[in-house]
Amino acid sequence: MPSLSDDNRTRLVKAIASQRRPTVTVLSSLLAAQDELGYLPDEAINEVATLMDTTINEVWGVASFYTNFRFTPPGKHAVEVCWGPTCHLQGAAWILQRVLGELGLEGEGETASGGVSFKFNTCLGACSQAPVMSVDHHLTGKLTPDSAVEKIQEVQQPS
Repeated sequence: MPSLSDDNRTRLVKAIASQRRPTVTVLSSLLAAQDELGYLPDEAINEVATLMDTTINEVWGVASFYTNFRFTPPGKHAVEVCWGPTCHLQGAAWILQRVLGELGLEGEGETASGGVSFKFNTCLGACSQAPVMSVDHHLTGKLTPDSAVEKIQEVQQPS
């Protein structure tokens, strides 16, 4: 894994140091680091351990416990397909199948090009629009497998 650039290391230290909470914890520091960098590289784990005066193992224990932390860089675009009960009943299985096929994935993860990070989501909070997909945090509802693939193709086009 490549090491952090000086600029990213400076951003990381500043993000951790600028927390405005009465109590700064390992968890809050990890959240600040991920908010700033988009993921937690090894250097972020080391920096949090140093700044919090604790061990790397303790920081890894916290980071690996929570499923929302990511340890690899995210793709350029974020795609989530809702798999909640309403979306499931409205055809999310067909949408998931087509979206995964279009992305060349078998499950959650990043496309080979690094252009898209894909996640399943248990609820996107738009049940009245089911089935729903989020692309770069913008919801689209009343999807069909074809309209979902069109959204994926839009984000995969070169800018």
